[in-house]
Amino acid sequence: MENNSRRRHDIDALRVIAFGLLILYHLGMAYVAEWGWHVKSSHQSETLQLIMLAVNQWRMPLLFLISGAATYFLFGKLGSAGFLLHRLRQLLIPLLFGMLVIVPPQAYYEALSNGVIEPGYLSFLWRYFSFQPWPADSFAGSHIGFTWNHLWYLPYLLCYTVAIVPVAHYLRNRQPLMKRWVSGIKSWHLLLLPLLPLTLYGLFLFPRFGGINYSVVGDWYTHAQFFTFFLIGYLLVSSRPPWQLLSRLRIFLLFGASLCFCLFLLFDRVLEDGSFPGQSFINLIIIYANRWLWLLAVLACGYHYLNRPFSWLPYATEAVYPWYILHQTITVAAIYELGSLSLGLVAEPIFVLAITIAGCLIIHELLIRRVPLLRLLLGLKPLVSKGAQDQDPVPQGT
Repeated sequence: MENNSRRRHDIDALRVIAFGLLILYHLGMAYVAEWGWHVKSSHQSETLQLIMLAVNQWRMPLLFLISGAATYFLFGKLGSAGFLLHRLRQLLIPLLFGMLVIVPPQAYYEALSNGVIEPGYLSFLWRYFSFQPWPADSFAGSHIGFTWNHLWYLPYLLCYTVAIVPVAHYLRNRQPLMKRWVSGIKSWHLLLLPLLPLTLYGLFLFPRFGGINYSVVGDWYTHAQFFTFFLIGYLLVSSRPPWQLLSRLRIFLLFGASLCFCLFLLFDRVLEDGSFPGQSFINLIIIYANRWLWLLAVLACGYHYLNRPFSWLPYATEAVYPWYILHQTITVAAIYELGSLSLGLVAEPIFVLAITIAGCLIIHELLIRRVPLLRLLLGLKPLVSKGAQDQDPVPQGT
């Protein structure tokens, strides 16, 4: 097994980039035409759909894969019990705090946007925390009475955290066998083998359970897919040879991923259903090949170009988790409040993005990272000396 004391800077950097991409994606959801979201701007763009499609097939699988990689380091350092306690603190506390404090403004602005309530946040909270169902389509989760909105990633990750413990314990007791297997991965193993379970999920689970329902319960297609990526991340990061192989294949992977995306657009936007025999099955394979090749291309480029101790990385590695928790609430509020100013399709999203970044930066820098209680509530480690922090090989947050 690869030495747990050797920090993988590329995993840290990819995690920062993945969450940064998530912030931009959520901003885009307010402006992309024909796609629903919590609060939509009056300025819509059909062209934006192509940009969104280019990343939405693999952005969340990348986050779960990176989380699986981080889990490998955590489990190796802390053991079963310590790992579970650490993850419960890191995931459950921010989830509960987020649902009680961070997320409710999103539901408020969504209900305002839908014309369900009158302005008045305190009145909204009084009803919101009665935990009673709201009128249909008041806001995401209104049929239940409350929501976790963009924090849905945390309960899903919490499930996989619990599920990985017996697997990780089993593999830790068979380290030489695991090392030989992972180190012996060939190009065709990386390119083709993961497509088999993904295609089977698409053939048998998706027709029955559909896409993600964001509620954890009964979401078996999503669980099968995301836990597979989570497990792949756990396995891949345990040995260096697969990453060296990916680095050598990076140009091929970028070309193959781009070709798959063009085929994806061909089937999604151009060809009519039933144009030729087997079209639906071929389309299914293209969807998962596009998803997997982009993941491999991102991992390959990350390992080749980002596996070094950038000066900005320690700060960004800590900041990215609270930024993830905070960003969507700031974005939703900014979109709603700026909507009456008629800023236009270019100026408005620029202002919204600037407000989101400034809000996350100020709240994190002046409050969260300096107040021990807020560090706990937002999933950060307790304050330690700089030297001890620099030696810690475990990625922060998720």
